[in-house]
Amino acid sequence: MGAIKAAIADGVLTFMWIFCASSLDAATYVVASYLGVSQGLPTLFIITFLFFVLLVLFGIIGDLFGGATFNPTATAAFYAAGVGGDADSLVSSAVRFPAQAAGAVGGVLAIMEVMPMKYKHMLGGPTLKVDLHTGGIAEGVLTFVITFAVLLIVLKGPRNSIVKNWLLAMSTVALIVAGSSYTGPSMNPANAFGWAYINNTHNTWEQLYVYWICPFIGAILAAWIFRFIFPPPVKQKKA
Repeated sequence: MGAIKAAIADGVLTFMWIFCASSLDAATYVVASYLGVSQGLPTLFIITFLFFVLLVLFGIIGDLFGGATFNPTATAAFYAAGVGGDADSLVSSAVRFPAQAAGAVGGVLAIMEVMPMKYKHMLGGPTLKVDLHTGGIAEGVLTFVITFAVLLIVLKGPRNSIVKNWLLAMSTVALIVAGSSYTGPSMNPANAFGWAYINNTHNTWEQLYVYWICPFIGAILAAWIFRFIFPPPVKQKKA
């Protein structure tokens, strides 16, 4: 897939992901209310299950789009781990990252437009709740952990796709809960950018440092460590 086609696919997939993922809180509330369950473990299970369903669906859609992704750090991590796609991935990433950011902005605008008024207060992106450096460290560590977990589960985990996606869903929700009092968290620069753009904070140092620089550092470090532990197979040169 060429760089332009990959960027378009990423932009569309990111638009769809942000639109759907941003509605998870409202969907969880609706399901919990219908089932008559209260806050706590039941609600946590519901949002984990809904996230699992999204992962399954978007895994299928991403494959149909030729391996499209909705998270810039995932694109960088898989390349750094030696399991990236085409040989021009670095050049391709320069086009794909802006496309993912643009797709995120579109997804945020769309969900804000169609979400019923009584649920709009449940919409919102990651926000920094601590000082700048603590937030940067938190976002970097969280992205490191989720990236390593994703690489481990996807590349070395169980072959059953259902089990894989359930493990990914549990890992992600657990880290979201762990980072909720620090940075949101995001663990996805495109997602953070989409909401920051709407709030006109996308061009601040806080946005760049906490939600772009630190997550990329965490993701790439995780990929390098994963590559050290599990070296990719050496490709045989054709005679």
